[in-house]
Amino acid sequence: MTGAPGPVVVLVGPMGSGKSTVGALLAERLGVPYRDTDADIVAAQGREISDLFVDEGEPYFRQLEREAVATALAEHTGVLALGGGAVLDEGTRRLLTGRPVAYLSMDVEEAVRRVGLGAARPLLAVNPRRQWRELMEARRHLYTEVARVVVATDDRTPEEVAQAVLDALELKDA
Repeated sequence: MTGAPGPVVVLVGPMGSGKSTVGALLAERLGVPYRDTDADIVAAQGREISDLFVDEGEPYFRQLEREAVATALAEHTGVLALGGGAVLDEGTRRLLTGRPVAYLSMDVEEAVRRVGLGAARPLLAVNPRRQWRELMEARRHLYTEVARVVVATDDRTPEEVAQAVLDALELKDA
C-alpha cells in the first residue's frame, strides 16, 4: 500500500495468541489508539461473541466480522487486532494485502495453556486440543498468506512479542 491511510499494525493469529494484549502494548509504545474488531462487534451487538455463535450461528457472526474488519481497516489509523477467524473471508484477505500485518503464531500446548478449556471459546467447546489443531490446519496458511511478518509467541512475554513485532515491521517507539 502506498502511504494510504489505515492501521500502522494489523495483528492476526489464533485465539489466545496475545493479539489483544500485544496490540494494546504496541499502541502504547507507538503512541496510537488500539482497536479490536471482536470488541467492536460486542459493542455494536450488545452481546458476547460466544452468545452470537450460539444464538445466531457462525455464518451470521462471520458477516458481522467481515463488516467490522472492513470498517476498521478504512477508519482506524492505530494498532488493529482481528478476531482469529477473520482471515477465513477472501474479501478480508484482499483488504489486508499490502498492509503491515503481523501473524502472532503459537503451538497447541501454548494455546491450551493460555486459552484454557473455557466455554467462552465456542469453537473449542469439545476436545479443545484436537479442535485447535484442526482450526490451525485450516487457518495457518491464511494467516501466513496475509502476513508481512510472522512472530512466534511461545515462551515470550507480551512485551517481548511487542518488541519483536516492532523490530520485524521496522517501526519505532513514539
